[in-house]
Amino acid sequence: MAQSKSKEPPPLPEPVGSLVDAHTHLDACGARDAASVGEILGRAESAGVGRVVTVADGLDSAEFAVSAAHWDPRVWAAVAVHPSRAGAVDETAKTKLEALARDPRTVAVGETGLEWFWLGKLEGCASKAEQFEAFRWHIDLAKRVGKPLMIHNREADEDVLKTLDEEGAPETVIMHCFSSDATMARECVDRGYVLSFSGTVSFTNAALLREAAPLVPPGQMLVETDAPFLTPHPYRGAPNEPYCLPYTVRSLAALRGVAPEELAAASTAVAERVYGIGR
Repeated sequence: MAQSKSKEPPPLPEPVGSLVDAHTHLDACGARDAASVGEILGRAESAGVGRVVTVADGLDSAEFAVSAAHWDPRVWAAVAVHPSRAGAVDETAKTKLEALARDPRTVAVGETGLEWFWLGKLEGCASKAEQFEAFRWHIDLAKRVGKPLMIHNREADEDVLKTLDEEGAPETVIMHCFSSDATMARECVDRGYVLSFSGTVSFTNAALLREAAPLVPPGQMLVETDAPFLTPHPYRGAPNEPYCLPYTVRSLAALRGVAPEELAAASTAVAERVYGIGR
């Protein structure tokens, strides 16, 4: 099927079982209050996506994520400052983030990590020094609050692993939107990290990622939308929401040679375990 050029939202997919969207951005999807969060989760439930983790990329986003998790029992939060904005991690931000990270509805510290792709390309992107400093602080925060660390890694494989080694990784590390090759996948698996796959795994030009995806054991695999970004093929470029997750699950299942329902059940079990969320 040809890639869709339409900006219309993808049609509601058939469910593949009970799913957890391990990483989404409800605020960037347009949610502003309890009613709009409920609307997005209502569409998600219609596609079998009954729970989501909404993830912060800054302080305001972190406050929204925790609020959304309190508004709706289907929502959980992850809080951090995105690496491209790492210069904003001052003492005031640290105090607020730690309080939010300790909230019972917060299930991870993230997304944090290293973003080398946008260095020198994106105006205002934090420097390498700022990103390393913020990443180290978030690693320490995750260990202090006893919650998983959710990592954003773009073109920084070696530096991410080295920093985790130097600082000492938390008990649970989630490689959000895994986009690296088979070598990195094997390294992360050997370290016991959890790899989360988004719509990028369905992109036909993501050859290295598609080679890596079958190498991850079911017990170390999550699925996510990263909505409103990375809408799966054949709807790439259209608006993404948590309800689109079954499209990614079907693509990933085909790569791995398993039934979508089997993959859905395995990824949901991992999400429940690593995030500590029940049905």
